[in-house]
Amino acid sequence: MLYTLGSYGGSIGLLLAENGWLNAIGVGLLTHSLVLSAYLAHEFMHGIPFATMKWNTLGGNIMLWLNGSCYIHFQELRQMHIAHHVNRIDYCRFNIAASLQSAPYGLRFLLLGLEWLYFPSLAFLLRIRLMFAPFLTPDRQPDRGRTMFIMLIRTSLFAVLASFSTKAILLYFVAYISMIHILRFIDAFQHTYDSLPVGEPIPEHHKNVSLESARRYEQANTFSNVISVRFPWLNLLLLNFGYHNAHHEATQCPWYHLPALNRALYADQSHHYITLLELVVNYHRFRVSRILTGQGQAVDRDNNRQLSTFYGAIEVSFLVVPIHYN
Repeated sequence: MLYTLGSYGGSIGLLLAENGWLNAIGVGLLTHSLVLSAYLAHEFMHGIPFATMKWNTLGGNIMLWLNGSCYIHFQELRQMHIAHHVNRIDYCRFNIAASLQSAPYGLRFLLLGLEWLYFPSLAFLLRIRLMFAPFLTPDRQPDRGRTMFIMLIRTSLFAVLASFSTKAILLYFVAYISMIHILRFIDAFQHTYDSLPVGEPIPEHHKNVSLESARRYEQANTFSNVISVRFPWLNLLLLNFGYHNAHHEATQCPWYHLPALNRALYADQSHHYITLLELVVNYHRFRVSRILTGQGQAVDRDNNRQLSTFYGAIEVSFLVVPIHYN
């Protein structure tokens, strides 16, 4: 936590430097601190770092302020994420494919074109929807004052930074986009769950099943996309979030114990291990098509890996909740 907060503050100083190499280091450091703030927020959602939820909520809110997800209440994000574990479902913001199909051609072409160019237009669209939800949806109206206060504070801070250096603001934007891509990359290939908007009925095959059947389904549709199997210390860069099968088996296990738990549980299930290097091609190849076609399948009928059909999910981040406009 100290590293994340210190890196965030130190990176701002590096963005303000005149030296281009220091700027580059600042972008890398800022990106890493933003990514870690997301994964630390995840730890706080599970109530792991502190003994009481009061302190976990405080820590989670601090991390959400760093990565810009503070417009939604931490407890609401936590509730949605825990529901993902309990119901074994990826909750999406809204039906992206259907929304794009019904959108004007020009807007659809722009959004998909930006995604093809590696600009995460849909991620920004969902975050903008969330920011303005209190002014557009009746059930969010009580959050208007809170949202305006957050907007005022964050806008003022960025304005101060811009007054010192326009370059620093642009580099901050580069780091933020990099954070979105890293989180997207990891989230895209960790599950082949059903994806549903909040409020839709849970599929029948999730109901009235035994704990053992539920566990088998959960593990069969969960994948550990680690940075490296050979050099496990590299996985610390992402707070061991790639050990996702182990996390779903024991949701209260701290991030620093996940490698040991993973070795104990899954040594003989190699098909669940997918290195990030193996998925780079899929992330590039299906960056637009996955938006419209779905996530595909990662294993064949014989339970062998079949990465050629593993397209990946889109926008299933635990940092954004579903918002439905009337």
